[in-house]
Amino acid sequence: MPIRVRHFRLGQFLLGLALGLAPLAADAQQAAPAKPAAAAPARRVTPAEGTTILATVNGDVISLGDVDNRRRLLALSAGLPTTPDVLDRLTPQVVRQLIDERLRLQEILRRKIVVPDQDIAAAIQEIEGRNGLPPGTLRRKLAGGGVDIRTMIDQIRVQLGWNKVLREVLGAQINISDADIKAQEAVLKAQVGHPEYRVAEIFVPVTDAAQAPDAQRFVDTVIGQLRAGAPFGVVAAQFSQSQNALSGGDLGWVQGNQLDPEVFRVVQQMPVGAISNPIRVAGGFSIITLHARRELGNEPAQTARVRQIFIPFPTKLNPAAPTDAQRRAVEEARAISANARSCEAMDTANQALTAKGMGSGKPADPGEIRVDAISVPALRQVITTLPLEKASEPLIAEDGVAVVMVCSRETSNMGLPSRQEIASSLLNDRVELGSRQLMRDLQRRAIIDRRA
Repeated sequence: MPIRVRHFRLGQFLLGLALGLAPLAADAQQAAPAKPAAAAPARRVTPAEGTTILATVNGDVISLGDVDNRRRLLALSAGLPTTPDVLDRLTPQVVRQLIDERLRLQEILRRKIVVPDQDIAAAIQEIEGRNGLPPGTLRRKLAGGGVDIRTMIDQIRVQLGWNKVLREVLGAQINISDADIKAQEAVLKAQVGHPEYRVAEIFVPVTDAAQAPDAQRFVDTVIGQLRAGAPFGVVAAQFSQSQNALSGGDLGWVQGNQLDPEVFRVVQQMPVGAISNPIRVAGGFSIITLHARRELGNEPAQTARVRQIFIPFPTKLNPAAPTDAQRRAVEEARAISANARSCEAMDTANQALTAKGMGSGKPADPGEIRVDAISVPALRQVITTLPLEKASEPLIAEDGVAVVMVCSRETSNMGLPSRQEIASSLLNDRVELGSRQLMRDLQRRAIIDRRA
């Protein structure tokens, strides 16, 4: 018998609840990218041409083949046509990006840091999920454009490895103390009633004044595609050189004094959903989008305490031909849905599943969640309308089946960030500053020979 599937990824949703956060869906709500006018695609670089050396970084070669793969990846991510003039415009910035990545990779290897393949797969799934893309979309899109998925994998491997480098370099600085949090809480309380902004950023570095015109043209190209509908989060993951690139460039809720003065001036005047013009900041250019604005300390929102049970499928579900294991998982979920009468009963059922080796291994209680921050409309509807302490029907998706129960709902003032959010913001600031300082040091010591 076929199994009816709801078209979302439960595993990603439940992980979001377990962490107490859910990504904004603004990028997913943008219009589909405009189709470019028909134009002849660029001739592919031949294997012989691909070995042409465009730069060396401490003796490591960056070839024309490396550059061609990356510029095609960037073009596809931004919805640009892969025509000769477009690829030529991307080339200078791509070479600089690859030089910086090579410096990061050399430092990763020097420190013997390993990035597991499963971390890379999770990062790709997160990029797709944050931007409302079905699983496998990026792989299929790249294959259709003639780009090897290894190009994206290599890029993400460096980004993840660099994060580990920074944890080693910063050491004790990444430990946000209780005093740090209290000091920031005092600052925020003094600013209650002031505007606050939910901002995402794409940062394009400029390390040499001579590079500024090329970087400006590159940024203008990116902005054009964003305004044509390219998802900001996907473009940020490919183009941005800041540490929040893999999270779609999201800076979270920020106050004016946390932004570059020129960025703050622009953000104050932007309508929600707009894409900024290029903003010249220290070290390069920023492209900003404004997701939302609010008054600090004044934002009523509905919150809920829930219990969630997730039974992952060992393989991707084919609704027309479910496996025996998938049928058993659905039957387990139906039994829980029929028999659980309280949140305590959901806790017990989750523990029993874990003992049988069927559960997700995560606690049933994810903590307080904000209902309007749940990015999947169908699941937000469940949390909003389900009677208290009544188990939902099994929620079946390709990656597993879940049962949810709402324990309580209330309206809270969410205008002040939690201690966890404050700690995360302070940590992000320190990591970003540490990243730029370390990159400047690596660039200063490197022997770089650019031949194009």
